[in-house]
Amino acid sequence: QVQLVESGGGLVQTGGSLRLSCAASGLTFSRYRMGWFRQAPGKEREFVAAIGWISKTTYYADSVKGRFTIARDNAKNTVYLQMDSLKPEDTAVYYCAVDPYFSSRYYAHDEYDYWGQGTQVTVSS
Repeated sequence: QVQLVESGGGLVQTGGSLRLSCAASGLTFSRYRMGWFRQAPGKEREFVAAIGWISKTTYYADSVKGRFTIARDNAKNTVYLQMDSLKPEDTAVYYCAVDPYFSSRYYAHDEYDYWGQGTQVTVSS
């Protein structure tokens, strides 16, 4: 049974930083592309970042490029999202997810089969 558990969310002021973690179990973690998505109240879930299985390929939404960094530690079955220069518009529930398909649609939420429960990130102005 695949389980994903996010942590590291919280309340931070504009310009601050947070590091999210997602611990995976029940799968051979190193074989899968991993992604981060977020969903703000009243909005659709949107792609944030993704990372390939050997960490050589990363993808970012334009809205976070240059501020967020995705990384993974295959020995710890964990994917991270380092978020710097946070803005109020980054406020959302952040989810990690597993992509078993390796298509070009790394940005599409239906590309991902397993999801964590989410962690709340709130950026105050």
